[in-house]
Amino acid sequence: MPPRRIFTGMLLTAGSLAGSVLYRRRAARLRERVDLYAEDGSMVSIGEEMPEADRLLGIARELLAMTR
Repeated sequence: MPPRRIFTGMLLTAGSLAGSVLYRRRAARLRERVDLYAEDGSMVSIGEEMPEADRLLGIARELLAMTR
């Protein structure tokens, strides 16, 4: 294989990987969740897809609106 083809393939692979990472980060930022931290250092993350999230996300939105 010519070196130019190998370089093009590597460049295409790197671009696809970078695009995938950026897409995942952006999608993760758009999801709402509540993180609950305990005194022992443990943490529970409740996302919007969980049934308990509706009430907690509503409270969190109200708190954020009050601080703005």
